[in-house]
Amino acid sequence: MTRRDALAGLAASTALPFLSSPAFAQATAADAQANALLDSIAENLLRFYPQTATSLGIDKDARAAMRAQLDDRSGLTQQRIAQTLRADLARANAIDVAGLSHSTRTSVEVVRSAYTTALEGFRLPYGDVPVGSWRNTPYVVIQNVGAYLDIPRFLDSEHQIATAADAEAYLARLADFPQQLDNETGRVMMARYKGLIPPAFLIDKALTQLQASAKSAREGGGLVESIERRTREKNIPGNWAARARAIAQKEVAPALERQIAELTLQRGMAKNDPGMWAQPSGDEYYRWALKASTTTTLSPDEIHNIGREELRALQGRMDPILRSLGYTNGTVGERMQALGKDSRYKFAPGDKGRAEIMAFIQERVRIIRTKLPQMFNTLVKGNLEVRRLPPEEEPGAPGAYGGAGSIDGTIPGKFWINLRTTELHTKFDLPDLTHHEAIPGHVWQGEYANKLPLIRTLLSFGAYSEGWALYAQQLADEFGVYDDFPAGRLGYLQGLAFRACRLVVDTGLHSKRWTREQGVRFFVDENGSKAEEVASEVDRYCSWPGQACGYKIGHTAINRERDKAKAALGARYDIKAYNDAVVLGGNVPMDVLAKNVDDYVARTRA
Repeated sequence: MTRRDALAGLAASTALPFLSSPAFAQATAADAQANALLDSIAENLLRFYPQTATSLGIDKDARAAMRAQLDDRSGLTQQRIAQTLRADLARANAIDVAGLSHSTRTSVEVVRSAYTTALEGFRLPYGDVPVGSWRNTPYVVIQNVGAYLDIPRFLDSEHQIATAADAEAYLARLADFPQQLDNETGRVMMARYKGLIPPAFLIDKALTQLQASAKSAREGGGLVESIERRTREKNIPGNWAARARAIAQKEVAPALERQIAELTLQRGMAKNDPGMWAQPSGDEYYRWALKASTTTTLSPDEIHNIGREELRALQGRMDPILRSLGYTNGTVGERMQALGKDSRYKFAPGDKGRAEIMAFIQERVRIIRTKLPQMFNTLVKGNLEVRRLPPEEEPGAPGAYGGAGSIDGTIPGKFWINLRTTELHTKFDLPDLTHHEAIPGHVWQGEYANKLPLIRTLLSFGAYSEGWALYAQQLADEFGVYDDFPAGRLGYLQGLAFRACRLVVDTGLHSKRWTREQGVRFFVDENGSKAEEVASEVDRYCSWPGQACGYKIGHTAINRERDKAKAALGARYDIKAYNDAVVLGGNVPMDVLAKNVDDYVARTRA
C-alpha cells in the first residue's frame, strides 16, 4: 500500500473526523511537498545509474532510454555526481522536518546522511564512491571490482530479453562496454600518477581474471552466448550472435587488453603491503571507509577491541556445544577445524557435490519459509533464484552474496553461490549462509525496501543491510531451525564469530600493519575457518577497506535497540512487531534506526 492509498482509505472513513482539521491538512501538505522533493532527488541520482533502473525494473516509460545505457564510469561523471549531490544535499537540508510524519522525516534523514558521507568520500584523492551503497573501494579495477566483472554478470542476469527491442538494447549496452572499460583504465592510470598502486597479490588475481575475460571475448564466450541462447529461447529472429561476436572480438577484447597492459605495468611497481596505511592519504581514507561502512565514528582501535570481546563471548557459547558433540580437546578454533573435516558434513567433490549444494540450499529455504509467519506480521514474497557465480569471477569472489530483485517482481532476488570448489561449504555452515544471503536476509529485506519511495530503494547502508542479514541468521536460530541440528547451530555461531573476526582483521590490516598472512592465520586459529576460504576473504578486505566492519557493528546495534524496546515495553513487547519496525523502516544509518525503534515504542505505548 502506498502513502497515497493509505490517505485515500483514511479519507473514506467517516469514523475519522480529525482528517478535516487544519493541523492534519498542514501536515499532509508538508509531507507531500517533502516527498515531491525527495522524488526529484531520486531521479537526479538515478540518471547516473541506468543499470540500477534495469535491476529495479523501472527502465520504462519516461526512463525507457536507460534500458540501452550503462553506468558511465569516467572521472568526469564522478565529478558530475559529486556536483549533483552537493546541490541536492542543500535542498534536503533546507526541508523543515518538524512538521513531517515519521516515515517522511526518516527519508529526509537518510538522504542527508548518505549524501554527506558520499561527499566526504568524493573529496578524497582516489577511489570509487557508489552513492548510498556498500562497495566503496580505493581501487577502480581489481580482483573483485570493475566493469570487466560487473557488466557481463549484469547483462546476463539483470538485462531481460523478451523482445527484439530488448535484444537491441543488449547490443547497445555491449557496444558501450569497451568505452566503460577505457573510462576505468583512465582512472586507474590517474591513480597511479597519484602514487596509488594496489598490492601485488591483488593485481595478480585481477590479471588472471582479466585474461580469462579477454579470452572469452575473443572466442565469443559468455557475452555472445547469453544473447544467442535467450533470443533462441524466445524465438526472436535476427543475427544477434554474429553482431555480439563482432563487438566482443573487435572492441571488448582490445579494451580488456588495454586494462591488462596498465595493470601489468603497475604490477612491476607494486609492493605486498596489504593495508591502506601504506597508501598515500591511506589513514584518512580508512577513517572515512569505516565511517561509511558502520555509520558511526568508532575508531580503528575501538572496532578492533569490540571484535575481540565479541569473539570471546561467542566462543563461550560454542564450547559446550562442541563438547556435547564429542569435540573436547583444543581451542574452539581447533575443534571447529576438526568439525570441518568431519565427512558427515562434507559435500562430494566436483559437479556431483555442486548439485548436492544446490539441492541442500533449496531444502533450507523451504524450512525457513515455514518459520516466517512467526517472525513477522508483514510478509513479502521472498522472490528468490539461486545461481552459481560465473566461473571466471569465482577466484576473486567471496563464498556467496545476495540481494533483492526488481520492484515489480519480474527479476527475482539472487543468491549467488561460489562453487569453484565444494570444499568452500559444509552442511553445518551452509544453512546459516542461506539465511544471511537469501531468506530472511538480503533478498527478503530488499523486498521491503522496494516498497518504499524510490530514493529509499536507491540508498543503502552496509551496517543496516549486513547487520540485518546477521540478525536474520539469529532469527533462524531463535525460531528453532537448529533445535535438532546442533552442528548447524555451531555453524551459525561460527558465522557470527567470523564477523567478529572481521572487525579484528580489517582493522589489523589497515591500521595495525598486519600482513596478509596474519589476517588469514587469525581466522584459521581463532575461528576454525578454512584457509582457502579466508584467503579470498582477507584479499577482499584489502580491496574494500572497512566494508567488512559494517556487519557485526550493525548486528550489535539491532540487538541493542531490541533490548531497549523489551525493557521499555515489558509485556507489550512483541517480536513480530519489533521485526516489522526494523524492516519496514527501511535501510538506514544506525542513529536513524534508533529513532525508528523509538517511534515503534511510542506507538505501542499509546
